[in-house]
Amino acid sequence: METRLLDLLVCPLCKGPLQHWRPPQHDRQELVCNADGLAFPVRDGIPVMLESEARALGRETAPTPPAATTD
Repeated sequence: METRLLDLLVCPLCKGPLQHWRPPQHDRQELVCNADGLAFPVRDGIPVMLESEARALGRETAPTPPAATTD
């Protein structure tokens, strides 16, 4: 998928930024909106930006923040 296209695409729901997930770091190629917790599939190099086609994300979206320490 072209980087220029990725720079133009935003989440169709919240208009927020998307992350491009792709193998080998992730199981499948998707555009991920962390704000809405949705992953939009990329099929044959074409992003499918429909809410009905998106999958809900689980815990894999955001890493756990580090625990606060008190000095």
